[in-house]
Amino acid sequence: MSDVRFTDQHEWVRVDGDEATIGITKYAAEQLGDVVFVELPDVGRKIGAGGEAAVVESVKAASEVYAPVGGEVSSANPALSEDPAKVNADPEGEGWFFKLKLADKAELAKLMTAEQYAEFVKGL
Repeated sequence: MSDVRFTDQHEWVRVDGDEATIGITKYAAEQLGDVVFVELPDVGRKIGAGGEAAVVESVKAASEVYAPVGGEVSSANPALSEDPAKVNADPEGEGWFFKLKLADKAELAKLMTAEQYAEFVKGL
């Protein structure tokens, strides 16, 4: 069973075994507006927790996407290069950005649960 955690920078991470799938939340996608370009990390790149991992550009702004946890990039979502709007259409599903082989599962404990994130967003 996968466990989803969230950051205060509006990234989500879904863990399945020792692999983490990462993207931006529905809230972040709504704030950005129409996504027009996504720059994804290269496979094999090592990224520390909180490190800059990707860039997402919309009609409103460009924004960094940070790695909620550290690890080595195992794949990037090729569909986003062809259709960046997938980020808007399904940000917490088909619009995922990249996958990491987790370096330290303990880092997940520092992230918010879905309930904590929902409360966090209410305060914004």
